Amino acid sequence: MDALQHINNTVYFRYFEDVRVVMLEKLEVFELAKRLHVGPVVGSTRCDYRAPLVYPDTITTVAWVEDIQEKRYAMKYEIYSHNQERCVAEGEALIVYCDFKTGKSCPIPAETLEGLKAFVAK
Repeated sequence: MDALQHINNTVYFRYFEDVRVVMLEKLEVFELAKRLHVGPVVGSTRCDYRAPLVYPDTITTVAWVEDIQEKRYAMKYEIYSHNQERCVAEGEALIVYCDFKTGKSCPIPAETLEGLKAFVAK
């Protein structure tokens, strides 16, 4: 919480990261990254704050994938407050695949690319 008794704005990015990591685990991206030395990095991220979160509260964070390209995709996020019964934040991140040996962008591995389709909003 910050000085005004709100959840600090930086914490919202941790909530986004939490759901992103769950998705990456389901796609087995971390194991693949160890083997191929390529993986996702956050190229950019943003958050639009709709209402402050105040402790105590329970939240639900949802995420989905949009705009899958050869080397990148977009992740969208929404955070819902149970106390307020509404969306309190919306965000997005540009996820770029990186060759960790060269430090340059690279194509998303085929098995990951196929798995990402399950996270596209329908």
